Amino acid sequence: MVDTNFPGVGVDVSFEPLDFGALLRFILILIGAYLLTRLITYILIRASERAGMHRITIKMVIPLLKFSIYGIAIYFILRSILSLSPNLLIAFSGLLGAAIGFGLKDLFADVIGGLVLIFEKTYQVGDKVKIGEYYGEVSDIGIRATRLITPDDNLVSVPNYLIFTQAVASANAGSPEMMVVIDLFIDPDSDAELAMNILKEAVVTSKYVSISKKRPFSVIIEDCPFYRRLRAKAYVYDLRYEFEFKSEVTRRTWKEFSKKGIKAPNVTVMNGTK
Repeated sequence: MVDTNFPGVGVDVSFEPLDFGALLRFILILIGAYLLTRLITYILIRASERAGMHRITIKMVIPLLKFSIYGIAIYFILRSILSLSPNLLIAFSGLLGAAIGFGLKDLFADVIGGLVLIFEKTYQVGDKVKIGEYYGEVSDIGIRATRLITPDDNLVSVPNYLIFTQAVASANAGSPEMMVVIDLFIDPDSDAELAMNILKEAVVTSKYVSISKKRPFSVIIEDCPFYRRLRAKAYVYDLRYEFEFKSEVTRRTWKEFSKKGIKAPNVTVMNGTK
């Protein structure tokens, strides 16, 4: 055992000498924690896919369990290295502050960001979110980064500290249902009332839509200088069908528009959401 004094802190901290056996034990603890988190994540994800409306609720537990398991693993490692004393926390805090000052600031910010995400529930596993310029479904909230599956099926790792510097938007806020907005543009001389009825019919008869008192739908029209915009707002019963719903409604609506002589505008429309 080695005794070390930290000047200016007034704390004597005892370090156990490291040998090959101790180092191997630390590595095995970390490997065990990693394998356990992987196993629990796999089991909970499989269970969530069979849970229907409770899919996102089950996935909420995954990040909390991961942080807990890694926290316990780190605690046992530090307990083996350091001889615990009443002033140990003060000494370790000083070491941690020095480490942050020497280049671990970003990593520390990521870890704190991950903890904030877990306890404040800014977003959860399974949510559709936009973080800065990235949009997709949250597949994992890790210690350092959040993983998103984008509409192009790319896996993007977004550092957790971005929640402190970037706007974060959640499309469903923990609910399996999500509102989808569909914009269609028609010629100003076309029959607007008929077009609205066709779009409304396509929305309410979709196999992906969820309509109730808490989940109403709407179809509105807006006159613009060279075109008319039809906007439908409705909820899908499972946020994973966002694009399937939008594609189905758009395809069926334009098919009926073609039969009824409703035309697209003769100008190029830049589709921006207001």
